[in-house]
Amino acid sequence: MLVLPTMWVWTRRSWSGMENLPPGGGFIIAPNHMSQFDPLVVAHYVYASGRWPRFLGKASIWKVPFVGFMLRKTQQIPVERGSVEAVKSLDSLIEAIQQGGVVIIYPEGTTTRDPDLWPMRGKTGAARLALVTGAPVIPMATWGTQQVHDVRTKKISLKPRRPVSVAAGKPVDLTRWQGEAPTRAVLDQMTEAIQLAGRDLLADLRGETPPAELYQAPARRPSGPAGTSA
Repeated sequence: MLVLPTMWVWTRRSWSGMENLPPGGGFIIAPNHMSQFDPLVVAHYVYASGRWPRFLGKASIWKVPFVGFMLRKTQQIPVERGSVEAVKSLDSLIEAIQQGGVVIIYPEGTTTRDPDLWPMRGKTGAARLALVTGAPVIPMATWGTQQVHDVRTKKISLKPRRPVSVAAGKPVDLTRWQGEAPTRAVLDQMTEAIQLAGRDLLADLRGETPPAELYQAPARRPSGPAGTSA
């Protein structure tokens, strides 16, 4: 009642590849991330395919009045970061996949820092979940969401009928790593394969040649002497 009418007015949609989303069983979607508007667009696409989208979110958001209530009711998945609770978060993701859920993980973990909005090197969460569960990973690309919210300028546009494109690809071929131990090298290789598949989808949407290598975000500078907090 809240999201769909808004999206019908706010966006003019161009969707492709929906046939690549499995009609049943659990799987992982790995989209690119260049705007805070992305999750609404991806959720609309997945819902229109007949599946229910389940996003990961920082567990602290669940403590916000009403927002937390809505997230629980819509079966979104809280994830703890930087603590031993992160292990329990992985268990929640595994359970969601085993129950036939569609889990959406942004491998970059944040909006891209690439000045031209190409995907960055990703974190290994999607690869780890795929290795543990054997669930297929569907690469996904969105383009046009930056016209609604641009992370480079921080501007938001409320202009209706913004053209937005979404494409889903065939499952990433990860059979090479099936049965391997989840070492850092294995997870990094799997993550790169996932990100490159998404990059190529995005290149098709943009009608442009992508960069040869995934963007590497610069390391954050320490906030005080010798890396201590100022």
